Amino acid sequence: MKHPLPDRPQHICVLRLSALGDVCNLVPTVRTLQRQWPKARITWIVGKGEHSLLAGLSGVEFVVYDKATGLAGMRALWRQLSDTRFDVLLHMQQALRASVLSLGLKADLRIGYDKARAKDAQHWFTQRQLAPHSRAHVLESYLDFARLLGVEDLSLAWDLPVPEAAVEEARGITGESPYLLISPCANPRLRNFRNWSAEGYAAVIEHAWRQRGLKTVLTGGGSTQERELGERIQALCPDEVVTDVIGETSLKGLLALIQGAQAVIAPDSGPVHMANALGAPVVGLYATTNPDRAGPYCWRAFVVNRYPDAVRSYLHKDPETLPWGQRVRHPDAMSLIRAEDVIDRLEALLTHPESPIETESPDEA
Repeated sequence: MKHPLPDRPQHICVLRLSALGDVCNLVPTVRTLQRQWPKARITWIVGKGEHSLLAGLSGVEFVVYDKATGLAGMRALWRQLSDTRFDVLLHMQQALRASVLSLGLKADLRIGYDKARAKDAQHWFTQRQLAPHSRAHVLESYLDFARLLGVEDLSLAWDLPVPEAAVEEARGITGESPYLLISPCANPRLRNFRNWSAEGYAAVIEHAWRQRGLKTVLTGGGSTQERELGERIQALCPDEVVTDVIGETSLKGLLALIQGAQAVIAPDSGPVHMANALGAPVVGLYATTNPDRAGPYCWRAFVVNRYPDAVRSYLHKDPETLPWGQRVRHPDAMSLIRAEDVIDRLEALLTHPESPIETESPDEA
C-alpha cells in the first residue's frame, strides 16, 4: 500500500546539499511549491557553499550542513531540528551522505527517486518514489517531485537574489564596458575531464574583441588548476583584453558578473546553470556529459554538443544505447570541440540573446 500524499502540506523539507548547478536547477521546483501552497513553510537543507549562492531566496528557510563536519555536523543538525516535524520530505539528492542525514529528520512522508534514477540505494530511505521518467533533464527530474504532489503550474521561475553589494563588486571589476564572461574550468575532481583548451578560449576571446569589441572577464574558483588555466589563457591574449579574477570573487559577485555579461561561456559546471537561472545568454561546452540531461536548460539550442562524437570515438558505442547520464571519462574528449564551433554558437547567441524557452513550462518545451 502506498503512503498517502499530503493534500495541503504545511511544512515541506527540501533535502539537496550540492552542487551549485544542481541547486540552481532545483529553484524552479521550489517556486512551483510556493505558488501551489503560498502559506506552506519550506525548509531547505543545503550545503555551505550552495547556501552562500542562494542566501536570501524569498520564502525559504535554509538549514546549512557543512559536509566537512561529517557525522558530528549531522548530529548538530538533528538537534537543531529535533522539535520540527515535516509533512513531507523531498529527498532530492542521490547520495548516501544525504540519505544518512535524512534518517535523523522527522517527516510524515519521505519522497525520493524511482529505482531507475535512485543512486546509492536511495529508494531504501524513502516511502514514496517518483514515477519513472526516462531520459529526463536534471531540472525536469526535480519538477517530478512537484508533479507527484499534484502541483499544477510548472512554469519556470528563479528570481535569484543578487544584492547591491554584489552588483558593486562586479562593477568594480568591469566598469561600464560590455564584456564576455568565461568560466573556463569545471570542478577539479578526479577524472572529471570537462575542461577545454587555453588555445581554444584564446581564439574565442580574440574573436569577441575584434568582431564585437567585447573584453573578457575570466572567473572561477581558487584551485591551482583553475588559476593556471586562467594564466595560460591570459598569456595568449593581449593584456588589455582580459581581466582575470579567477578565485577572487564571492559567489554573489559571480552572479552579478554573469547577470551583467553580454554572454557567458563555460563547460558543464555551475556557471552555465547560474547563467540559465538569471536569464543570461550562455554557450555551454559539452563533450564528456550529455547536454540533453545536464545542459543549461533554457539555452540548450546554443550548446556546443560533441557528446555523441565523444561516445563514438572513446566508448565505441552508439549514444542511443548508453545508460542515461553516462559520462565519457577520457582526457581528450573536450578536444573534439573546435574554436569555430564555439564562435558560431556565440555569434548566434549575440544575434538572438533571448532564451527560446525562457517562459515555457517543461511540458511545452
